Amino acid sequence: MKKIIPLLVSLCLPALFASAQSDTTNTLNEVMVKENRLKLPFSQQNRNIWIIDQQQIKNLPSRSISDILSYATGVDVRQRGPGGVQADISIDGGTFDETLVLINGVKVSDPQTGHNMMNLPISVDDIDHIEVLRGSASRIYGINALTGAINIVTKTVTKTGVTANVFTGSSFKQDDQTGNTYASYGVRASGTLALNGSSHLFSAGQEAGNGYRFNTAFNNQKYYYQGKINVGKADELDITGGYTHNNYGANGFYSAPGDINSEETVNTALASVAYKTKPTSFWTFLPRFSYRNNVDDYLYIKSTPNQFHNHHVTQVLDAELNNTFDTGIGEFGLGLEGRKELINSNNLGKRNRDNAGIYGEYKFDLVKHLLVNVGSYMNYNSDFGWQALPGIDAGYNFYGNWKVFVNVGTGERLPTYTDLYYRGPTNIGNDQLQPEKSRYAEGGLKYNSTHFVLNASVFKRRITSFIDWVRNLQTDPWQPKNFGQLNSTGYTLSADYNTGQLQNAYPFNSLRVGLAYTNLDPTVKTTIPLATFSRYAIETLRNQLTGTVNTDFLKVLSLTVTAKYNERINYKSYTLLDAKMSYNFKHSSIYADAQNLLDVTYIEAGAVPMPGVWATLGYKLTF
Repeated sequence: MKKIIPLLVSLCLPALFASAQSDTTNTLNEVMVKENRLKLPFSQQNRNIWIIDQQQIKNLPSRSISDILSYATGVDVRQRGPGGVQADISIDGGTFDETLVLINGVKVSDPQTGHNMMNLPISVDDIDHIEVLRGSASRIYGINALTGAINIVTKTVTKTGVTANVFTGSSFKQDDQTGNTYASYGVRASGTLALNGSSHLFSAGQEAGNGYRFNTAFNNQKYYYQGKINVGKADELDITGGYTHNNYGANGFYSAPGDINSEETVNTALASVAYKTKPTSFWTFLPRFSYRNNVDDYLYIKSTPNQFHNHHVTQVLDAELNNTFDTGIGEFGLGLEGRKELINSNNLGKRNRDNAGIYGEYKFDLVKHLLVNVGSYMNYNSDFGWQALPGIDAGYNFYGNWKVFVNVGTGERLPTYTDLYYRGPTNIGNDQLQPEKSRYAEGGLKYNSTHFVLNASVFKRRITSFIDWVRNLQTDPWQPKNFGQLNSTGYTLSADYNTGQLQNAYPFNSLRVGLAYTNLDPTVKTTIPLATFSRYAIETLRNQLTGTVNTDFLKVLSLTVTAKYNERINYKSYTLLDAKMSYNFKHSSIYADAQNLLDVTYIEAGAVPMPGVWATLGYKLTF
């Protein structure tokens, strides 16, 4: 911690001397947060929500969506392999099953296991921005948004064009057995078609490599389509579909050291259809149907596929009826949701469960400077019955750009099929598990201006019936239990400064600096004997510090330098330094990035050591 603070301060010093005038606005404050019913721009939000905007996505030295999310304060990205092979995403000390991930508001959670949630058919090049909502979000999104939600918003097509991106990378280290140098390559292409009555986006990508240590080779393909069709004068039909194939060596992923020769293949298909219409001047109606199919094939020993071979097929069907009413006394959001989850597995069995939701929201902004949002999600599950999930947030603006805010929420997380029914040599499920439930309260201060965004907040969260995989002796198998109560308190300080396009500041054209710190203090109250070994409760983040500096200069060059410090309970803390440089032509760019420049040895999940220095060289072309 002592080493990283001076490093981040040195990165941020240029912002103190940036005094040139700007002729553009900060894109961060222009982003409209795309919730399913009531929508607000980022600058008006009353919750601890952060936006990773398109400018940041373009400039960050990242190889995957998981890498991008690791720069968001409070988000704990625990990868078992680089390049987005597999990653567990949690928020503010929660587990990876307690965070909900969405694409354009469509839920992509996996009832089998949260390990598969980031197996997404979209690439970094498809994304417009990412919304990270911290705190219980069940009032808005329903179940499984216990500690927060991450909504990935894809680009809106405005013109016809083609983009291609090719890259290759290496650690320049050799495989001791074969003598081959560890390396990877990637090819991505996307096409957009903007017509008078419709717009279309299609993207495809291939990324593969021989890994970075024994049995870590991977092969990944992604395909994605998005179409918007105008119907009549104001109606719109929205169609999306995607498929990804992800095969990788799973050395040490789940039961090290016995799984050194493991292999996993995860294939995921997503589809959704939505129709937006305005029956009246004040009523917006948005029905939506979505489908997710996931096939997870795991070989404990890939050379002997009949030994501990797990094959899981899950299907999720979801139907929503979203309504927004803009009235003289405020804006109302009302709706229904029906969801069916099915699994056919040689280990977990053939099972299904149904979920139904009724939800309502109300936005009140009739008092000057005051904004209040209140609502509730009533959920029914065929296995666990009814649960009410209310919430409220309020914010008051003062002195122009300052806002004081408070929000209170509740959440529920259903046990996954793996939690309930898994049977293996080192892990045994528990079909007596009950859902986790949470209560959350947060208050803070925000400042939003054209160039500067500041957030300071403190929160407290209580999770009852907390699910953790535990065991009494090291020789026992792991088994999930409602471990007890997990209480977490924390605070966050984050700031983003963006000059926009500078005038008369040669050689610099722009400067952007971001700095964020999160402190977490989790405590566990349990009825299980204290000698019990816990898998997840003792692995949460305690301190996280991130810093990012980007500058464009000489009109053609762009440089980004980032630093991250993570301190976990019972894990060795580590500091990562990454950088990216690009040379920009009129319709193309050449870029080079390097991750883990300090060549740090560190672990994010399980017993999987992450790579040392990894360098990537790429070329991007846009017509």
